[in-house]
Amino acid sequence: MKGSVRVGHVLGVPLRMHWSVPVLIALLAYGLGRETLPAWTPGRTAVVYAVASLVGAVLLMGSLLLHEAAHAVAALRKGVSVEDVTLWALGGVTQMGRPRTAGIALLVAVSGPLTSLLLGGIAIGAGIGVNAFVGWGVPAALLVWLGWANLLLGVFNLLPAAPLDGGRVVQAVLWWRTGDRERADRAAGRSGQVFGVLLIAFGWISFLRGNGGGLWLALIGLFMVVIANAERQRAGLATALRGVRAGHAMSTPVATGADWLTVGRFIDDVAAHSRHSVLPLLDFEGRPSGVVQLRALANVPPAERESRRVREAAVPLSRCTVATSDELLTEVLDRARPGSGGMPVLVVDHGHLEGIVTMHDVTRYFQLHALGIATAPPESAHH
Repeated sequence: MKGSVRVGHVLGVPLRMHWSVPVLIALLAYGLGRETLPAWTPGRTAVVYAVASLVGAVLLMGSLLLHEAAHAVAALRKGVSVEDVTLWALGGVTQMGRPRTAGIALLVAVSGPLTSLLLGGIAIGAGIGVNAFVGWGVPAALLVWLGWANLLLGVFNLLPAAPLDGGRVVQAVLWWRTGDRERADRAAGRSGQVFGVLLIAFGWISFLRGNGGGLWLALIGLFMVVIANAERQRAGLATALRGVRAGHAMSTPVATGADWLTVGRFIDDVAAHSRHSVLPLLDFEGRPSGVVQLRALANVPPAERESRRVREAAVPLSRCTVATSDELLTEVLDRARPGSGGMPVLVVDHGHLEGIVTMHDVTRYFQLHALGIATAPPESAHH
């Protein structure tokens, strides 16, 4: 997610934090310290409320992290790749590969909400216990507030609308019942769009009536509409690419350049004569070693272009998406990582670069499908 920085690892998975997280903590602490705690436990000093509210806000962010960590654990145990976990103002996002079966998708989807509900029950139980032993005070009130917040988080995430976890549950169930993954994806996306619009309307009306929290609901609704729409488009693309293999979609021949060339010579001899904005590089033995983007070449100061090698400005092969010609393109795109060499896909067989698959190639299949033209070549034609 843009605007986020890596702050560590959780369960071996990179943990990223968006710049909006400190803002969220400040808003939560302000509401808790100025309204909730003074109303529940009146008579304390401003310092007590301030410290307790900050602790409560941090604990709630910790709960969000555990919610996302549960998704990551469930995914990793079932062999689903997890790229990173990101916390931001509207919750958390776990970037992962696509589950292979509906059962795995269901397990991964419910793991987060169940964790939040469990944390909510534990926190409320702890608050009741503290109240029983030492009386109703700030610690007990803080635990009860944390518990209710987690219960609300768990219940809200179970609403049947993508990209909420409940939408993932609907998606998995429909996939299991129909056997059509893309159809299930489209249905979950539609539900997310409808629910997001309703949430925007409700939040805006609430805000106009003086409830500041309504604006927050409207923002969540807008986020849901955007993500749900993207997921519907992705499902449509998956339908268009059904049965298409990387070898069918690749562009060939493709301009390549030696990775030991200087940036200046590479620009003159290769980049100036290619129609692609991302170009594959070959090593001394003629094997692909990475890709270089034209904008990366442009960032090299003119004074250094005759001394720097083009491989110094390239994305190495280890960060590129590499496929064989026999692989299904949908499976290849699932593991592609946009922004870090995810596109183009390098189609490599026995160490030899056969061609590349660009976003233009992928979009062409989507447009052909929209025209009602069959996009998947017969299997016999592949060989």
